[in-house]
Amino acid sequence: MSEPHACPDCLRRSRLLAHLAPYIEKIASGTVGSRSPELLRLSNEDLAAAVAPKVAAQILAEVGAVPESRLLADLVAAQCWACCRHDRRFPAGLHDAPDAPWALIGRGDPALLDRLEPEGIVTVVGARRATTYGREIARELGRELTAAGLLVVSGLAFGIDACAHRGALEAGTTIAVLGCGADIAYPASHRSLWRRICEDGLVVSEMPPGTGAWRWCFPARNRIMAALAGMTVVVEAAQRSGSLITADLAADLGRDLGAVPGPVNSRASAGANHLLAGGACLVRDAQDVLDAMLGPGVRKAERTGPELSPEQLRVLAAIEEGEETSDAVAARLDLSGAETASALATLEALGYVTCSLVGSYARTLLQPRGG
Repeated sequence: MSEPHACPDCLRRSRLLAHLAPYIEKIASGTVGSRSPELLRLSNEDLAAAVAPKVAAQILAEVGAVPESRLLADLVAAQCWACCRHDRRFPAGLHDAPDAPWALIGRGDPALLDRLEPEGIVTVVGARRATTYGREIARELGRELTAAGLLVVSGLAFGIDACAHRGALEAGTTIAVLGCGADIAYPASHRSLWRRICEDGLVVSEMPPGTGAWRWCFPARNRIMAALAGMTVVVEAAQRSGSLITADLAADLGRDLGAVPGPVNSRASAGANHLLAGGACLVRDAQDVLDAMLGPGVRKAERTGPELSPEQLRVLAAIEEGEETSDAVAARLDLSGAETASALATLEALGYVTCSLVGSYARTLLQPRGG
């Protein structure tokens, strides 16, 4: 299998974006014509002239003078690789987008590039300040969609994104699209998750290694997430949420759009409920996504997890029957606190239960194999 390749001109485009980043930050806005995805449709010359007219010629000359050997050496030093629009392994979905990146710079297994067909990818996005309900649904969707053979894409952000990635990793692999360099864990508190995705999945960006995150980079990376996938699912989003930008971009590309319903009086679900009112596909679970993308009943969602020990099954049954705390489970089953805590920790790690910030346990939809 050939290694992914990026030509010098496409790599220089990436470097140009890094040079222009502070200038784009000053003019990128929500106004038509000044949104970052729209600016990134411009050629190198037009983009530089639009955002940094006084130094455009200087920046273009500086970037143009970087030798190919330096471009490649920087990738190697950052343990990254690159794939550009001229390479046959460049994701098919990005060819449909008028504002697609010229190159993707990645860290992780490049073999996953061969699976990046829109019909096999679901982008899952949502609120950073997600509720327990939203986090649970995102994790289950990530796990079940991955178990069903789809690739889950998200943005490594707090809340829904991270939960979708974690659920996907429980069943296989996942892809994170960053607004900074692929060699940078952002947010920093997600370093362990970023590292695991680098090891078991793929982290990609259009920015060169070492580039920090700017505000305009997030709506810019959203266009990549929307274009990669055949369907974008919004799990939880307020009325004014960055996740709705991804939804709009997906709709503009003619991709399927889904949303998870939430309480009508919840601000956290107002944006998702609005999408449903506008005709987005109702997503209650992974089966709804599979039916929408592949056709009703074509593929069944996998909802079984690893086998459990008799003691773990007893603890799980206690949770199902209404016991919500470790102490309550221990008292009901006449187990020690240590035994109960160990069993609950395992059940949570395997996805059978979730635990709130106050230590209250709840059952998920996952069923034990052979249980």
